[in-house]
Amino acid sequence: MKKIQVYLQYPLRVSDSQYYKSMIDNPPHGVKYVIGNNKTGMLSDKKSFLLFGFLKRQIRFWTEKFNLIIPNAHLSRGVENCDLIHCAHCLSKNTDKPWVLDVESLWQLWISGRGKVGSRREVLRYLERDNCKKIIAWTEATRKDIVNMFPEVRDKVEVVYYAMPEQKVKQRKKGEELVLFFSGRHFYSKGGLHATEVMDRLTKKYPNIGGAINGAIPSEIKERYSGNRKLEFHGLMPYKDVLKLYRDADIFVYPGYSDSFGFVFMDAMAFGVPIVTVDGFARKEIVTERKTGFVIDATRHIERNKLDEGIIAQMIEKIEMLIKNKTLRNKMSKNCIREISSGKFAIKERNRKIKNIYTNAIDKSL
Repeated sequence: MKKIQVYLQYPLRVSDSQYYKSMIDNPPHGVKYVIGNNKTGMLSDKKSFLLFGFLKRQIRFWTEKFNLIIPNAHLSRGVENCDLIHCAHCLSKNTDKPWVLDVESLWQLWISGRGKVGSRREVLRYLERDNCKKIIAWTEATRKDIVNMFPEVRDKVEVVYYAMPEQKVKQRKKGEELVLFFSGRHFYSKGGLHATEVMDRLTKKYPNIGGAINGAIPSEIKERYSGNRKLEFHGLMPYKDVLKLYRDADIFVYPGYSDSFGFVFMDAMAFGVPIVTVDGFARKEIVTERKTGFVIDATRHIERNKLDEGIIAQMIEKIEMLIKNKTLRNKMSKNCIREISSGKFAIKERNRKIKNIYTNAIDKSL
């Protein structure tokens, strides 16, 4: 049987998203992805990471400065032999091929990154096209945002979660040190300061607790906590090496103040690491309270580069519950693994939904 040829269109030449790498590495049966000249992979060296971030910020800055409300639409070339175009968080300018798009957040539909109600008509013009077959939302929270702004296309919107490959989980030895772990490339916006402070206090309180911090760690943070020899600092590194840190961790300490999804939660779950986080966009949809972790309510604005004793105290309370209660920790660990192996973040479940979307899109275009 001929495979469905799907052209994967990126808005930028380099993609830094696990969402698409997972699709390419684990495609649905009967589907072949055509990538063209685009590259996929994680930006793991500091120079590339900073450059890519700088370019994205500049694009958004200048489009906002001059109030350029421009739809994030791109023309896919060389798609003659493809059956379908899958737009990675962007819109398609192609009019002769059926296409679907996926979005992590509503703002990705505009180049500026900040869609305004006044600009909805230009984006809606793309979404209402007959050859736009499906709008894939990464979460239910995103689906609601899309439907609220574009009720005209509510029937096209469907949630398909990211799917994380299963991992080989490390078997813990009796009496082994428990490791608290944080990973976030954007240190302050991901809550790195609060996570490090929490680890600092708990590693000093408990003799069998260690801490590991991974990401683009500011020099002032390393200096501030240099006196605590039980904290290990790891800079940016290849994704495969970051996964080794998850494998060795026991509790994932991650406030995550700027995430609209958060692949790190999937990484932690895949290794059976319970999560302690702070509520945010789609957070309680991804981390199930008392099942795969704890989600702390945040009813006020949190300054990311200043210590917030309220948040710190609540995180310590939840982490201590996991430290002291091995049964609870193990139960949550098993729940985490189950979410990846057979739950809503399983590759089998993702592929089932994606395959149906592609098949229906092609059938309806004939």
